Amino acid sequence: MKQFLADHFEFFRQFRQRFETTGSIAPSSRFLARALCSPLARVGNPATRRPLRILEVGPGTGAVTRKVVSLLGPNDRLDLVELNPEFVTLLRGKLASQPGFAHAGDRVLVHQVPLEEFQSDTAYDFVISGLPLNNFPPDLVQKVFDAYFRLLGPEGTLSYFEYMAIRPLRKRIGPRPERARMSAVDAIIRPHLDTRRVRKDWVFVNFPPAWVQHLQHTAEDPSAPAS
Repeated sequence: MKQFLADHFEFFRQFRQRFETTGSIAPSSRFLARALCSPLARVGNPATRRPLRILEVGPGTGAVTRKVVSLLGPNDRLDLVELNPEFVTLLRGKLASQPGFAHAGDRVLVHQVPLEEFQSDTAYDFVISGLPLNNFPPDLVQKVFDAYFRLLGPEGTLSYFEYMAIRPLRKRIGPRPERARMSAVDAIIRPHLDTRRVRKDWVFVNFPPAWVQHLQHTAEDPSAPAS
């Protein structure tokens, strides 16, 4: 309980200071974490399946990371890309000593870098993202999606969430510049959903309630890395 409250306090503090990159007043619920990790959970017994590469983007205080770590096999690798230095310090501390994280510390690396600048010599089987896309300017949303599919393997799955109905509502209400920004963001995201989405999960037990989108490369996707 003490760690739970500490994580929520830190998340709220970062929300107040960095709303544009934190995006919520509370960490993701375990139900949202489960939905984001559901493609990974379905690939089989971690002890006997092939090694996997997993990328989590915007892990924050590690609410989703805890679920990812619980699904890691002995030869899997997990990379965490987090820009906020306070969250980076918190994550590294958990991986070094906290129950639920430390047992997998040798298989997890934390990178303090913007996603669009992150490089990897191997494509990922799963990309799991907690970035608050609806808070970003359109040009950054475009760069983020370019990075998602640059890093995602040809048969991999991208899973990310957005809060229910936020973008449709912001497109219709609020100041004109905000409506224009949301329309531009929607114009970037919508084609990905129309052509690449394989599933959509509804998570009501979260604050706020969320949609989880699961996307994959299309059969003739030019952005897919070579196998």
